[in-house]
Amino acid sequence: MNRNILHCDFNAFYASVEAQRRPALRDKPLAVCGSLEERHGIVLAANYIAKPYGVKTGMAIWQAKQRCPQLVTLPPDMGEYIRFSQMAREIYEDYTDQIEPFGLDESWLDVTGSVGLFGSPMSIAEDIRRRIRFELGITASIGVSDNKVTAKLGSDYKKPDAITRIERDNYKEIVYPLPVEDLLYVGPATSRKLRGMGISTIGRLAECPQDILVGRLGKMGAILHMFANGRDVSPVQRSDHIPNVKSVGNSATTPRDLTCNEDIQLMLLLLAESVASRMRDLASRCTVVEVSVRDTELRSFSHQRTLAAPTCSSTEIAETAFAL
Repeated sequence: MNRNILHCDFNAFYASVEAQRRPALRDKPLAVCGSLEERHGIVLAANYIAKPYGVKTGMAIWQAKQRCPQLVTLPPDMGEYIRFSQMAREIYEDYTDQIEPFGLDESWLDVTGSVGLFGSPMSIAEDIRRRIRFELGITASIGVSDNKVTAKLGSDYKKPDAITRIERDNYKEIVYPLPVEDLLYVGPATSRKLRGMGISTIGRLAECPQDILVGRLGKMGAILHMFANGRDVSPVQRSDHIPNVKSVGNSATTPRDLTCNEDIQLMLLLLAESVASRMRDLASRCTVVEVSVRDTELRSFSHQRTLAAPTCSSTEIAETAFAL
């Protein structure tokens, strides 16, 4: 049976929440930044008024201020962003119990079993988009497809406040011209390898023989070839599904090198909050914290520590990670 998958992605999430809380800032260039007291803090999110000035996520605050002198900067309020994320989930649960979060601002929804009640996938997506705007005061872009990877490409395709359907009939037209970096799991290192092979678009990746990709990228080559051709069979987990997991983790490639303690602490807190949230969903706690780091030369190391008592506190996890 053909699946119906949505990917919902809030637009400039942190900045949008701050503008919703402070109506006087809605028409001003706004950025949420870490380490506001330090010139080397970074931009975590910028609204759509700031972006035309060249203000981007991962940019140093002093650089953002150079490009946009009138930029309003605010510190992050993770508790508020988590609250908005939970309110959005309550909206999603009106349509399906198959909801898989991907960070605080993104979620996949499997609405295959919901179309008989709520109409076509596009109708459901439009209803969710409208409710997020009306009930939460922020906007979201939604991708509609038959699998998770392509649905995410759809939510990234048009922003802000848009819906994009990508399925067999229009897949090549929309997806093939996109840069290869738009594909899920193509990070900077993989991008450099692919571009070194002359592969700069998803279409070129899809048409490249799989054995060549496997020879250069290993197992990931086969996975990316499948994704580039619009194939992904991974399920969207039910919201009441509690797997028998032995570990919970999260990782991220930062937009720029982390060179100071403040930036590292903020990144660890963001990752720890994601991990702790998943543990709370699983009704579990951890007894060991492990940190893995990869440098700019792709060298890796990891360290771990056993905790004095089990925890699902993001603060405790982040502090232990920073100590490691």
